[in-house]
Parts: sequence; structure tokens; C-alpha cells
Amino acid sequence: MPAVAEVLSVASRPDPRGCDLPACPVCADSMVAAEASAYLNDHVISYLWTCDTCGYGFVTKHSVKRFACN
Repeated sequence: MPAVAEVLSVASRPDPRGCDLPACPVCADSMVAAEASAYLNDHVISYLWTCDTCGYGFVTKHSVKRFACN
């Protein structure tokens, strides 16, 4: 069974999807898409990542700032 770790980050750019994609902490393979995501509250999104190469799984949490709509 893969281990699960939790990482908390703060997105400072308006589009965090195009940057800061994680690499597997076990085998260093790059990851392109999260397996699942969930809104924890209005400002925090959680992503479940599973490495296709070694099977290691972990969760990241991202705090996002609200942007004013014009």
C-alpha cells in the first residue's frame, strides 16, 4: 500500500495549474494530472496524486486567493 503524505502550498500566481506540477518524491517521475481533487473550503483545494511509475500516492493542498471579477 502506498504511503500518503500531505503538502501545503500557496498559489501566488493566477493560474497554478500551468506551473508547480509535482514530481514523485520516491522516483522523481514528473506528474501531469491529479487523480482527484476536492474543495475543502472556499480557499483550499486538495489534490490526490498517484505516481504511474512506482505507485506512490500523496495529497497536496493549495490555498488560493479570491480574485475580484470586473
